Amino acid sequence: MSSFLNHVQHAPLLCDGAMGSLLFERTGRLSEQNHLYETFNADHPDLVRQVHLEYLQAGATVLTTNTFAANHAHLAAHDQSDRVEELNREGVLLAREAIDQYRPYRRADDPCFVIGSIGPTPDVRESPQEVRAIYRPQIEALVNAGIDALLLETFTSLVHVSAVLEVVHSLSTPVPVVVHMALHQRANDSWDLDPLLFAKTAADMRVHILGVNCCAPWEAQAFLDTVSELEPVQTGRIQLSLMPNGGDFRRIGHRYLTGVNPEFMGRFARQSAQRGVHLLGGCCDVHPAHINEMHNYLRSLHKTQIQSQMEWDNAHDPTPAETKRDNGPFSRKIFSKEFAVSVELLPSRGTGGIKARMQFIGELAASGLADALDLTDGSRGIPLMPPGDFIHLIRHRLGWKTEDALELIPHFTLRDLNTMGLQSRLIGYWANRIHNVLLITGDPPKMSPTYPRSSAVFDMDSATLIRYVQNYLNAGVDFGGQKLGSHRDPRTRFTVGTGFEPEALDMESEIEKLERKLEARVDYIMTQPVFNHAALDALTPFREQSAVLIGVLILANADHARRMAAVPGMVVPDEVLARLARFDKAEDQAAAGAELAADQVQRIRREGWSGIYLMSPASHGRIIDVLREGLG
Repeated sequence: MSSFLNHVQHAPLLCDGAMGSLLFERTGRLSEQNHLYETFNADHPDLVRQVHLEYLQAGATVLTTNTFAANHAHLAAHDQSDRVEELNREGVLLAREAIDQYRPYRRADDPCFVIGSIGPTPDVRESPQEVRAIYRPQIEALVNAGIDALLLETFTSLVHVSAVLEVVHSLSTPVPVVVHMALHQRANDSWDLDPLLFAKTAADMRVHILGVNCCAPWEAQAFLDTVSELEPVQTGRIQLSLMPNGGDFRRIGHRYLTGVNPEFMGRFARQSAQRGVHLLGGCCDVHPAHINEMHNYLRSLHKTQIQSQMEWDNAHDPTPAETKRDNGPFSRKIFSKEFAVSVELLPSRGTGGIKARMQFIGELAASGLADALDLTDGSRGIPLMPPGDFIHLIRHRLGWKTEDALELIPHFTLRDLNTMGLQSRLIGYWANRIHNVLLITGDPPKMSPTYPRSSAVFDMDSATLIRYVQNYLNAGVDFGGQKLGSHRDPRTRFTVGTGFEPEALDMESEIEKLERKLEARVDYIMTQPVFNHAALDALTPFREQSAVLIGVLILANADHARRMAAVPGMVVPDEVLARLARFDKAEDQAAAGAELAADQVQRIRREGWSGIYLMSPASHGRIIDVLREGLG
């Protein structure tokens, strides 16, 4: 088996993104007479090599050659048909040169592969005999130049795919084949070509990897839904690949946007890999920034695994709930099955806003309406003051020297620290009297025109870290099994929480993660904001396994509600939008948003949930009023 196929079968590989749309962005000129992008391989090699380098820097491990249209049919139309062998050979060479140039910056064991791009003919009406004659010189040139696999991309004709594969299978040197077709859904959700027919035909034609490209991400996901249960896919005889483009424009709020930003593509990559897709990349308008975010999200899948049956001679029994009750009023209530209230606060982004926050915290504590204050950690990828530092500031400014008026809960993300750093931060928290942590994956670093790019770490996922905290630190040993101290009881006694998205785009994956967190013995769960209470039905089977606090978001006005409705995984029903839009004045809309939040608090309490997780990122002004009305 080739090294490329071996890697694809065992773990997801990340390909690059578009070549043509990026060259268009760099040159400002579309392919035209005497200006074919494929001729750049020989005529402007630095441009092509730079594109390859940028994709490698973004995290791609598979480069696609700039040979999409380097076949007789395309080149003849521009009097370049005598350059088939030259342009394909140089296309492979440039990719290899980029890999060699970037090799000092990669880990020695990181794989790097080159796949030869083969695109459709311009006419797509040629006979099978004509197709074989068109592609044989290109295929032979790519194989002789040493590609790791052939990529048939953006094909729309199964007859042409079959003819090209006949050429490939006739070669004396076997080479892996990836076949992508450009499949699209019509308005009635039917397909221009049946995905099942394509997949079954490809399997019969001994294709190693099949998939789609040059379609919108949601069409790629629909393709995955259709073919993932096929027997050759289930048994691993055929691997799946998705390389969508930037997507069609859709109306989001009052703008037309694709919605396919780098973060979207990152989530798409991780969700697809979790469902068994092992070759991922992008097509038109998917550029290095998108590939970089896909790389960051895929890294979160290579998480540290823990052997749940592992026992250490040095370990004590994990800290019991009776002991954790002493961590504060919030911990006491969740372990006693009383209704608990936690209020979210964003630490300062800069040097201002601290005084106002301290005044609010003091008022919240004095009201007696809340049990905890939880502090976000780089929410939406924005750099904020670390929650541990902000807790130190709260205690200093408010004089909470030995006892906190509210249980202070830092959000603890896995985005910024490796495994060693995660343990060190937790030990530091324990030593500084921070005994409750909300363990979450964390939003990815946000792209910003005014802020430098930042890389995510994601050494492990939140379920794995929950298990490490509960079974290791709370049992008195570090992540390697060594005692945390020589004194009689070196255990930490963390209360451990985590998050849940009741309206996640991939609910099956979200439930699977929740089950893993519960298996790891998480103490409490805080949900994202929920306006549609039917979405909470997904949590009903798990209510007895852990305390569940339901997210309540105070909407500041109608515009705020519409912005929230555009956030992936956040559903704001039309009746909620209409409830705020009835008012013309901003203060009336704010009052309606507060009234809605108070109604939600009352309903959550009536339904017997463990508590609420109250959020009001737009303003702190109405939080106490909402709590007083909702809890009264």
